[in-house]
Amino acid sequence: MNPSTDLQRYVVNPGPRTPVSGLQAAVTTDSAIVTETMLDVLRAGGNAVDAAVAGSLVQAAVEPFMTNHAGTVTFLYYEAATGRIYQLDSLGVFPSGLAPFKPVPASAGSYAAMPPSAVIPGFMPGLKEIHRRFASRSWSDLCAPAVEWAERGHPISTFEYRLNVETEKFITHFPEGREFYQPQGRLQDVGDIFVPKDLGATLRAVAKEGPDHMITGAWSQQFIAKANAMGWKIRPEHMTETPPRWIEPIRYRLREHEIVSLGPPQAQGLYIAVALGVLEHLGAREMKPGSAEYLWAMGHALRQAARHWEYSQDESVYEVPRDELLDDAYHSHLARIIRKSRPRIDLTDHIRLTSDVPASGDIMSSLSASGSKPRLGSSKSDQPTGSCEIAVVDAQGNWVQMMNTLQGSGIPGMVVGGVTMVGSHATFGHLMSSMDATLVPGARGRCVIGNTLVLKDGRPVLSLGSPGNVHCTVPQVLSYVLNCGLDAYSAVDAPRMLPMSEARQITIEDRISPETVRDLHKLGVRVAVTSGYDYHMGSFSVITRDAKTGAYTAIADPRRCAVAGGLKR
Repeated sequence: MNPSTDLQRYVVNPGPRTPVSGLQAAVTTDSAIVTETMLDVLRAGGNAVDAAVAGSLVQAAVEPFMTNHAGTVTFLYYEAATGRIYQLDSLGVFPSGLAPFKPVPASAGSYAAMPPSAVIPGFMPGLKEIHRRFASRSWSDLCAPAVEWAERGHPISTFEYRLNVETEKFITHFPEGREFYQPQGRLQDVGDIFVPKDLGATLRAVAKEGPDHMITGAWSQQFIAKANAMGWKIRPEHMTETPPRWIEPIRYRLREHEIVSLGPPQAQGLYIAVALGVLEHLGAREMKPGSAEYLWAMGHALRQAARHWEYSQDESVYEVPRDELLDDAYHSHLARIIRKSRPRIDLTDHIRLTSDVPASGDIMSSLSASGSKPRLGSSKSDQPTGSCEIAVVDAQGNWVQMMNTLQGSGIPGMVVGGVTMVGSHATFGHLMSSMDATLVPGARGRCVIGNTLVLKDGRPVLSLGSPGNVHCTVPQVLSYVLNCGLDAYSAVDAPRMLPMSEARQITIEDRISPETVRDLHKLGVRVAVTSGYDYHMGSFSVITRDAKTGAYTAIADPRRCAVAGGLKR
């Protein structure tokens, strides 16, 4: 059989998915290759953490358009034997004593109006710590699949090709990027086998020497030398001065369930708490899913939640009002404010009369009061944004929900030893930025990453997380399950939206009726749409457990290339 032809079976296009049920162990990821790798680890006797480590290493080898070995790792883990839940934060960090470094040589064009900053990688330090504490298989064994896939190459899907084209200016800014992504002087085509130059050799060294190869070993020395040559005067001690940190996650109750999500400096746990708390007091459980009333409530709840992520900071630097933001009475107060701000009269005429005033700079067509839905354009940035969510539970009930991502990875646009990088997406001291960093020694930056567990009677019954507008999509899927009673796949499949904007606009996937749009206009809410299934709205990895039978169901999102699988009971 032609090896190239054989590899095409791993190309999975966006589209409807069928949940995989009746499982004793479950896996769901953004890649058929990664899901297969993790199932192989479980079949060979590895635990959920072994599978997650191997899967993350492979993910960064076969999806360089979404993640890389110099990026970020977050990890939420339920340990079945003890019932304890652990959170690890290993985002890329800024070196102490140095101003943010932005490499933009004029001779090679430009990245974008605001080039990103360089950052110390967090991927390998995070996997090193996760493996040290919870893995059962050797590091070299777990690296072996990533080495194989880096050397073998992977087939380019339509999705990968699209993202490479969209970010071509950035990823080919330096000669190293052009050599990596355009080995024949052009981007490779759909169906071509992409072999990431030099990555196999780097991963062989990582397998042999351990993750320290990229933290203190030969790769890190190459990284430091390249940085210094570009003017970023980092030193070897910067690579280890801010190690991964174990953090207390956010935990709170919603009726009979307990929700556990990432705690500060990650903003997702507090964001979910405020959004779902407000929805509870707005009466979301009594609303029809997808109705104008429900979308009005959701838009306001998400908007209020976004106003609070400024308080999610590194708790070694700032005091963080956890209890105050989890306070049910406070959520009730916010809901009363929203309810009392409801229009007294039909505002359809207001929408009609202001239809020639765009609700945002991205609106590409006028808005009318007839139920039309203008398409939302994109505010394109050259800098890639991408992440990969992984969910896995083993036969013993150990449960991992984690993310690995290219955001927060090394030197923007540079490639060192086959490891691509895109730099940091963080601002510096911005209250309303979802990605922010405080430049003091040891501080960890804020981001919004969605690793979440839902417990009932002390045990997980649901886990979920996603890349792509994570902050607002995670509470929506949770609400569809916990408030509306949808099954998990229907909740993932349902249209997702952005928070209500300053212009009282919601932007939603184009699967709502003209009648619903007209009803929203009556409430003074503008409506814009994206495509019916918009990859920017994420790709959820979800696992559920039947509380009666104990069987698991693995669920993949139809918006990207996700694949669910498992081991049958």
